[in-house]
Amino acid sequence: QVQLVESGGGLVQPGGSLRLSCAASGRIFSINNMGWYRQAPGKQRELVARITSGGSTNYANSVKGRFTISGDNAKKMVYLQMNDLKPEDTAVYYCNYLVFRDYWGQGTQVTVSS
Repeated sequence: QVQLVESGGGLVQPGGSLRLSCAASGRIFSINNMGWYRQAPGKQRELVARITSGGSTNYANSVKGRFTISGDNAKKMVYLQMNDLKPEDTAVYYCNYLVFRDYWGQGTQVTVSS
């Protein structure tokens, strides 16, 4: 079993920053294949950023240059540093682990509003 717990969401003004954290436990072999998705009201869940099986990183075009995914393998933690936040970044952000199947956290709300 795999458990993912997100934290760090909240309300922030446009242009502000937030850092999301995902604590992983259970049968996690490494932080590779972990990532962040988001789902805004009325929209499909979409990929934000992930660490590939090879350890490289991928980002959605909409967040490139503003968001950074990182992790600590020893602590089984994955982070998403979000800078220059925009109202369109408002969504529930989910931590994901993909090995044979998708595992999801419960999500953390990020609201960007003045």
